[in-house]
Amino acid sequence: MSQSNQFKLLASRRFTPLFLSLLGSVFNDSLFKNSLLVILAFHLAKAEANTLINLASSLYVIPYFLFSLAAGQLADKYEKGRVIRIIKAAEILISILGAIALLTDDRVLSFIVLILFATHTAFFSPVRYAILPQHLKQSELLGGNGLAQVASFFGLLVGTIVGTLLAGDVGQGKPGLLYLSLVMVTVAVLGYLASRAIPPLHPPPPI
Repeated sequence: MSQSNQFKLLASRRFTPLFLSLLGSVFNDSLFKNSLLVILAFHLAKAEANTLINLASSLYVIPYFLFSLAAGQLADKYEKGRVIRIIKAAEILISILGAIALLTDDRVLSFIVLILFATHTAFFSPVRYAILPQHLKQSELLGGNGLAQVASFFGLLVGTIVGTLLAGDVGQGKPGLLYLSLVMVTVAVLGYLASRAIPPLHPPPPI
């Protein structure tokens, strides 16, 4: 598939809603994780910060070990567009909890939200890979997978930058956490709306 045809997928309803859903999920995951790490690193004593950062890093990977297999089975068993919509709806609730955790400086809730975001990502990844062959032609798969990787890397990069900048702008009279919370919830809602535009599953189109 040529590069020009590859980018034409971004104008296709078979692909664009999934692209936007993936972009939003990776962005929010990265946004919350990095903002939490920045807050821990710069607003706590060094020894306490190091302990909590190591704890956060460990907690983040646990859901991938626990739920990856179940997530793959779920993606195979149920209609994939519906699974994505459920995951994206859950992301809205997780983002609201994340906003509450950040605005109230509740560290226990922050770690719970971190685990929930990791669980959300663990369930989203298999269905993202599984849905593409059923919505794209064989000749479009390489380009579609490439663009999905672009969404992942771009969401990760921008989420890291925005999370770091906004989490660094906290303190008395500073609006960083409020802006961070608004961005996170807004992106989650927009991602869910995008997921609702994913067309119902149909047989793979002919090559």
